Amino acid sequence: MSKQNKNSPELSLSVQYGVTDARLPRWRLRRWVELAIQAAHQDGQVEFERVQLGLRLVGQAEGREMNAGFRQKDYATNVLTFEYGVDPEGTATGDIVLCLPVLLREAREQGKSMIDHAAHLTVHGTLHALGYDHLKARQAKHMEALETEVLARMKISDPYA
Repeated sequence: MSKQNKNSPELSLSVQYGVTDARLPRWRLRRWVELAIQAAHQDGQVEFERVQLGLRLVGQAEGREMNAGFRQKDYATNVLTFEYGVDPEGTATGDIVLCLPVLLREAREQGKSMIDHAAHLTVHGTLHALGYDHLKARQAKHMEALETEVLARMKISDPYA
């Protein structure tokens, strides 16, 4: 485990590569997850002491299969998140799946760097795994503000602007 801010929850992160991209090494993905966790912990909306996450990068076929199987949507989406909640010991658990081909296509279409878009989707997925959502306008505003704050710390512009 990497060094954590003493006020930050302990993180156990498993990174799996169904597909690889040299621009997305474990250390970089871990850093983005850590920053999202720190922001969520400071925000205090969800109380947790530890975080246990799985993060998997997948290709088009696996992304489509997972989206169809879990959301009944017959296409690959950029990020899928599975939130399992916080157990009685204070450990928040979840899984995040990033579909690399969709991420790359969206970055191109939106005129963003791949790294900036990957950081945004990783932060977004991490916040979902911690219990944040955007189904209602108020929730969306809060979650987007938190994402924007985390991305600004990485010198990444507001993806919602």
